[in-house]
Amino acid sequence: MAVKLRLKRMGKKKSPFYRVIVADARSPRDGRFIDEIGIYDPNQEPSLIKIDADAAKKWLKDGAQPTETVSRLLKEAGILE
Repeated sequence: MAVKLRLKRMGKKKSPFYRVIVADARSPRDGRFIDEIGIYDPNQEPSLIKIDADAAKKWLKDGAQPTETVSRLLKEAGILE
């Protein structure tokens, strides 16, 4: 099973915020997920990035692949080198 760290879109039209989730690569963007490990809100100034570092490291160690955006967020949060 290919597991990914990716964003799930929430919020209302034209002002989205995102949850950082762990999901099967085959499930739809806002569909079923395995675990929720953080939030990202680009509407705030500066952008709010809250990610559970322990959970993120555990999933990365177990082989989960982050999407490009999530890996950028993990770098900003200081979780990825």
